[in-house]
Amino acid sequence: MTVAAPIRLEPFKTACSSCNLRELCLPVGLSADQVQQLDTLVSSRRSVSRGETLFRTGDNFQSLFAVRTGFFKTCVSAEDGRDQVTGFQMSGELLGLDGISTERHACDAVALEDSTVCVIPFHDLEHLSGQLPELQRVLHKIMSREIVRDHGVMLLLGSMRAEERLAAFLLNLTQRLHTRGFSRSELILRMTREEIGSYLGLKLETVSRTFSKFQDEGVLEVKQRQIRILDQAALRQIVNASAC
Repeated sequence: MTVAAPIRLEPFKTACSSCNLRELCLPVGLSADQVQQLDTLVSSRRSVSRGETLFRTGDNFQSLFAVRTGFFKTCVSAEDGRDQVTGFQMSGELLGLDGISTERHACDAVALEDSTVCVIPFHDLEHLSGQLPELQRVLHKIMSREIVRDHGVMLLLGSMRAEERLAAFLLNLTQRLHTRGFSRSELILRMTREEIGSYLGLKLETVSRTFSKFQDEGVLEVKQRQIRILDQAALRQIVNASAC
């Protein structure tokens, strides 16, 4: 069971204008002057220890959170009491968009490792985006990206076999990590196989069996959470098979 994280706001040492994630986060596409205006909003940073929640379902929505370091999962509670993982978020991505429509969060956001987020008060952001059409466009693009990602998950759950789901998940994860300067072929999974299964709509045993199958076929090298992709083309071929 996760526990709510105590609020630990820290002095903001790195502004958006000097952050190495600015081309992945809210400042993308903004001019230097516009980014400096955004700097005035993002004045604090919050630490969330592994296993703690950044926010819970039903919490009042006040801010968006840009992941500065670390890794998160979002999840909702099913009727039978189990947690259903709805996404994984990494550095440069936003958390909290779920709360905009109802002004209450619709999911839990849980840190998968010690993490830090930049706190962006939404009321102030909304006011600034009304003055900066470029910032408003960035927000719209981020929201559109979330919708597209949700559609991708629906495709995974609705039409793909277990092998195709896991292959698509690994390709997406490595592509996102590569954009952040990490290897395209080697990664350390921050989530458990059970969490991967929850996200992909697969049982834990199926996820473990599929990892073993990929390793036996020479597609992956698996050492617990350390994954090395040996054959990118084979992974893509597995995913593309669903379109045939």
